[in-house]
Amino acid sequence: MYLWLVAALLFAGELSGESELEAAETNPEVPGVVLDNGAEVFGVEGTLKVGVAKPRLEWDPNGYVLFCPCMGRFGNQAEHFLGGLAFAKAVNRTLALPPWRTDRNVPFSEWFKVEPLQTYHRVVSMEDFLEQLAPVHWPPGRRKGYCWRNRRDTNARCGMKEGNPFGPFWDHLGVDFDEFVFYEFTYQQTEAWTKEFPPSSHPVLAFKGAPASFPMKAEHRQFQEFLQWTPAITAPGQDFIQTTFQGRPYIGIHLRNGPDFERACANVEGTSSFMASPQCTDIMAGRTLSHKMCFPSREEILRKTKNAILATRAKFVFVATDNDPLVEELEQHLKSLKVKVHHLNPHLPQLDLYILGQAQHFIGNCVSSFTSFVKRERDVHNRTSSFWGLD
Repeated sequence: MYLWLVAALLFAGELSGESELEAAETNPEVPGVVLDNGAEVFGVEGTLKVGVAKPRLEWDPNGYVLFCPCMGRFGNQAEHFLGGLAFAKAVNRTLALPPWRTDRNVPFSEWFKVEPLQTYHRVVSMEDFLEQLAPVHWPPGRRKGYCWRNRRDTNARCGMKEGNPFGPFWDHLGVDFDEFVFYEFTYQQTEAWTKEFPPSSHPVLAFKGAPASFPMKAEHRQFQEFLQWTPAITAPGQDFIQTTFQGRPYIGIHLRNGPDFERACANVEGTSSFMASPQCTDIMAGRTLSHKMCFPSREEILRKTKNAILATRAKFVFVATDNDPLVEELEQHLKSLKVKVHHLNPHLPQLDLYILGQAQHFIGNCVSSFTSFVKRERDVHNRTSSFWGLD
C-alpha cells in the first residue's frame, strides 16, 4: 500500500528523487525503499514515514584542512578552532570539523550546529570525511602529516601522534600517517601556502595542532557568531535557568581561584600579555596586566559582584568555577540585597558557558580562555561583560 503513496508524493513534488526507486531492506520487519537523494521511505501497515539519510559528499578539488584541537581544555580549543576556521577560509579549502577533545573525542555536532558554519565557509564533519571521502582520495598509505619547523632546526621531528591527546585523538579516528611534511611560514602567509602546497599534489593538509595562533587574533573573535549551541546544551541550560531564576535577571561570574591559577598568576604583574589576556588588554589603551586581573582577591570579587547587582537590580548570582564558588561568602556579602547565589558544577562545563552567556551581566577573568568564550558570545548578542580587576 505504501508504494502508491510514495509514487503519488513524487508526482506531486513532495519528495525529490528519480522515478525509479531502488529497493532496500531497511530491516526484516519494515519494508522500505531508498530514493536517489538518500531519503529512506518506510511503510508500516499502510502508514508512511520519511527519513533523510546522510547526504553523499562530493570531493572538493580545492582540498581539505584537518587538525587536532589538542591544546588544553575547551576554552583553548575553541580559540584554536576559530583560528583554524579562518585559515581554511583564507586558503580556500574545506574544513573537516574536528571532534572536541575531553577524555574522548566528542563529535563537533554534539555541541554545536553545523549549518551556521556553512553560511561562512565550506565544512564537513571529520567523521563523514573519513567515512565517505578518505577511502578514495586520502587512503592509508598516502596520508601526510604537516608540522611547523624552525628553519634552523634541521633535525626536527613531526610527532603527529606522539603523546596525549595527539595519539588518542587520531587513534580514535583510525588515522595513521605515512609521511611527514614540514613548513616554515606562518598561517597568515596565504600565498605561501597555496604556492608551496597546491591541492593538486597536497589534497589534504592534516596538521598536528590547529593552524592558528594562541591567544587568538582579534579579527577572529567575530567568527564566534557561527558557533551556535545544539539542543544538547541549550535544553538543559534553559531548564536550569527557568527553574532556578524563574525568568528573572541574574549576574553570571567566572572564578579561576584554584592553586593552579594562583601559581600561574604569581609573576604576571606588569606583563603585556598572558594566555587569553588580549581580550581585555586590547581595550586597556596600553595598560599592562595586574595580579588582581589574573587572580582577584576575595574582596575584589565581593566588591565587583555587589556593584553589578546594584547596577542591574538582579536578585541572583550564578557562579561558574573549577574550584571554590564562594557561595556562602557572596550570600553573606549580599544579604542586605536579598540575593541568592547558585553554583551548578555540571558534568559538562559547556552548560556553565551557556548559562553565563545568557546572564544579565557577566564578570570574567581577563586571562582565561573559558571567560573569552563567554565574552565573545555575549559580544555577538550585545550583552554586557566586565573583568575582575579592571574598572
